[in-house]
Amino acid sequence: MSNWTAYDDGRSIGSVGEDGGVILFDEEHADGARITLRRGRDHISVSLNIYGWMDHTRFFNTDNDAQREYRAMRSAVENVLSAIHSAGANDIKIWEAISDFVRRFP
Repeated sequence: MSNWTAYDDGRSIGSVGEDGGVILFDEEHADGARITLRRGRDHISVSLNIYGWMDHTRFFNTDNDAQREYRAMRSAVENVLSAIHSAGANDIKIWEAISDFVRRFP
């Protein structure tokens, strides 16, 4: 079973984000994250927010690249969320998991 659901019951799809891009995909993880794919006039972006911890946005030239990376980031963020919510986790372990994620998805 997936911990991802449509953000705001899917009402954000098709709306224009802060950067002027149209939201194509927008999901929220039950453990506290949101991932959004937007298409702007000259780029496509994937933004990931782990609530209270990080915001990370990447830019792409093609829909295929953006969608592939959206799926990969969506899957990989599970490791970071596990570190945040694991019993006895300390900030160093959490920041290591975040750093590993950002290195994998620059």
